[in-house]
Amino acid sequence: HVQLVESGGGSVQTGGSLRLSCAVSGYSSSSPCWGWFRQAPGKEREGVAAIGRDGNTNYADSVKGRFTISRDNADNTLYLQMNSLKLEDTAMYYCAANEAWVGLLGFLYHYWGQGTQVTVS
Repeated sequence: HVQLVESGGGSVQTGGSLRLSCAVSGYSSSSPCWGWFRQAPGKEREGVAAIGRDGNTNYADSVKGRFTISRDNADNTLYLQMNSLKLEDTAMYYCAANEAWVGLLGFLYHYWGQGTQVTVS
């Protein structure tokens, strides 16, 4: 049973930082494609960042230079370091995993977490 559990969300002032974590269990692959997505109230889900087996990354234009995705394969944990947070970063953030590289194409991800709320004020 594959389980993804996000943590690290919370409330922060504009310009502040948060670090999200996603612990993955029950996944047979040692290094899947992992991604972070977010959804704000009344808006569609959007891809934030993705990281592949080789460490290749893909970022949404809106977060480039501010967010950094990373992974710890030994611990099966995905991270999202978010700096210089803006009001528009407020959303529920989800991590997702997939066997093949699919970048920020959320509809292709097979496994999803329950989300962690990030509120910037």
